Parts: sequence; structure tokens; C-alpha cells
Amino acid sequence: MPISGVLARATEALATDLGLDGMVPARFTLDLFSPALQMPTMTTASVVRRGRRLCLIDASFMQQGRAVARSSTLFLTASEAPAGAVWSAGISPAPPPRDLRPDSDEQRLYFTETTGWSQSPSAEPSAERKQSWHFPIPIVEDELLTPFQMATSVADSGNVVSNWGSAGLQFINADVTLALTRQPIEMEFGLSALDRVEADGISVGSAVMFDRAGVFGTTTIVGLANALRSVDPRTRKRIPQPANKTRD
Repeated sequence: MPISGVLARATEALATDLGLDGMVPARFTLDLFSPALQMPTMTTASVVRRGRRLCLIDASFMQQGRAVARSSTLFLTASEAPAGAVWSAGISPAPPPRDLRPDSDEQRLYFTETTGWSQSPSAEPSAERKQSWHFPIPIVEDELLTPFQMATSVADSGNVVSNWGSAGLQFINADVTLALTRQPIEMEFGLSALDRVEADGISVGSAVMFDRAGVFGTTTIVGLANALRSVDPRTRKRIPQPANKTRD
């Protein structure tokens, strides 16, 4: 989650320098192509294309002089919506009660259709559809998150709501694509699994992003099977694998 937030931070800084008045971030794509380590990190950002109604900014997450992740953000010019009616799925997940807070430093709540909202992922693993609700976690020390930075960070958790099943989290995401129609209205919002398909060790999961005013975006995750390194999201620890049986 911090990687996407840091890249969003670098992107916003360049957008501010460019003076992109009236433009809003509408799509953020993150590629995670190398492990990121806990070490000094730099970011770079550059303009790919700037036009009257759009601006495309790329950013890189640099460690030891090489990129380990990159992002591409599309800014679009906001305008009035057309008058015509268009089909919509009408999905509107219910947020948790305002007084419900996490019981750990993870700063998120979890939901299944059996247990409802809970302070921790304490329910037994299942194949039920899942939701999560997130509170802000700083990316840079002594610096407040912006709504866009938090949205990109939370989007990475689409892997949990999409791929957490009866045997734990058995997929690792290789990318994240976040699409936004607006910014979140406050610094707490959720993800609700929308759909998931899987074949040959590759999964594609999608989720809607919602706040107390309704749905404001979607996130899509491409996952790679990682069964030998399965994680239990309740404890964030690896699930022990059964020992290989030897033949007589």
C-alpha cells in the first residue's frame, strides 16, 4: 500500500507544479515488478502527454538507482454531466457504523455477509464475498495524506477483498488499476468485491470503492497464484504448508 501512495504523492507534486487547474485524477495504474525493500527510496515523475482535456503523468519508485515499481496517472478535465440517462448497476454497499473502529494498528474493518462488519478479520476463512473499510495511515512521516494518495493506497487492498478465500490469501497482485469519478468525501472509505475470475493460476478481481455518499470508483487487480506463500490476513502471517509426503 505505501508504494502506490508514494507514487501518487510524486504525481500530485508534479501536477501542482504544472498548474493542472480543473483537472482531476481519473485513472491510476500501478505495476509492481520487483520487491520493494525497507530502505532509502526516491521517486521521479514526468509528463507523457498534456492536452486541453487530459494530462498523462508517469512516476517511478526508485531504490538503489533502479525502478522497482511504476505508475501511470490520467488527469481529465472536469465538466458538467450530460442530461441523458445511462444504465448503471446501482451498487451501493452499506458502510460500517461511525463508532466502529479497528481493534489493531491495521486501521481497517472487515465485512462478510455472514458476520457483518467487525473490528478485525476474526471470522473463519471462507469463500464469501468480502468488504473492507479503511482509515488513513501516513505515508510520509509528519505529512497528511491527500484523498488521492489514500485512494491509491486503499486500491491495493483490492487483492485482499478479491482473493481472500477458504485457504487464506493465495494470490499476490502484480498490478493495481484504480478508476475514479470523484475524490472521496472524507478520509475513510471502503472496498466491496464486485467480481472475480480465475484460470491457470491467474486471477482478475474487481471491487467498487465507496464512502458514505456512495460508490465513487473501481479497482481491478491481476493476481498470480502464490499458494506456497499463502498468508492469513487475520494475522498477516504465512500459513504453514503440509510437509511433502515421501513415497515408500
